[in-house]
Amino acid sequence: MVQLQTTSQPAVIYPDSDGKPMADNTKQFRWIVAIKQNLDWLFADDANVFVAGDLLWYPVEGDNKKCTAPDVMVVLGRPKGDRGSYKQWEEDNLPPQIVFEILSPGNRRAEMSRKLLFYDRFGVDEYYLYDPDKNELSGWLRREGFLDVIEPIADWVSPLLQIKFNLTEDDLQIFHPDGQRFLSYVEIYQRAEAESQRAQKEYQRAEAESQRAQEEYQRAEDAEKRANLLAEKLREMGIDPEQI
Repeated sequence: MVQLQTTSQPAVIYPDSDGKPMADNTKQFRWIVAIKQNLDWLFADDANVFVAGDLLWYPVEGDNKKCTAPDVMVVLGRPKGDRGSYKQWEEDNLPPQIVFEILSPGNRRAEMSRKLLFYDRFGVDEYYLYDPDKNELSGWLRREGFLDVIEPIADWVSPLLQIKFNLTEDDLQIFHPDGQRFLSYVEIYQRAEAESQRAQKEYQRAEAESQRAQEEYQRAEDAEKRANLLAEKLREMGIDPEQI
């Protein structure tokens, strides 16, 4: 009896991790988190914008070698939600349109050149690279099918995100479309705490006003009762209080 052997290929496995740390130092980590969380905030009310940090992106089905993990990436047109990795063919074949990279001393020039080629090849429209140690910002914008250097980058406004980049002498500042600066976790907490304290003080003032109003009402009610009681006594004495 002849036995038939199956010739099916094993399923391709797409790892959720490349084994590399998200950041090499606290400064790089702080910038990655700040950009990612502020973009989350910017698109909090838009269910069709996906923002991720340090997530492996696989652009080609069947090829688990072609992948990279941008420090931060934004995909306009894809729903929010948890993912182990970003498999482009499962996402309406939409690549991340915007990516951010934060340099650390461990990043080699050859590595960053490969990333630029990767982003250019696989459809990124805007790429921003910031070196916090040197306080240097670079950017690339897709023009005529290729990622072209943004010059000048000073006061640049992202065409897709509408956020503004302002490179000062000390550091990079990024602003929301409404002009509010990107905040760190600590600054967000401090502002929330200040707002909470102001709200508590307003509540206490409102409570005090309510208490004073209640006391005034009670005094007026007591005075009216005393006046009615006096008027009643005068009538018992044969005196019309209206004639007094």
